[in-house]
Amino acid sequence: MVEATTDLLNNRLLRLAQVLEITGLSKAMVYRLVSTERFPKPCKPGGIATRWVESEVRAWRTKVENARSSSYLGQAR
Repeated sequence: MVEATTDLLNNRLLRLAQVLEITGLSKAMVYRLVSTERFPKPCKPGGIATRWVESEVRAWRTKVENARSSSYLGQAR
């Protein structure tokens, strides 16, 4: 039951404002990264509203943080 609840929370559909808060990016940068396929694509559940899957946004952020950590580790000799 707890696992199912966690899955539902991680797969919530986020509004742009929530995506900006999680990532620290600007609106323009989010759409630029989407257009170059370097950020998760949004979905349009109602046809007009744009939403992002929370787990995809958080996975992107983790990937960016890990890449940053790896580059720092590679430089520290």
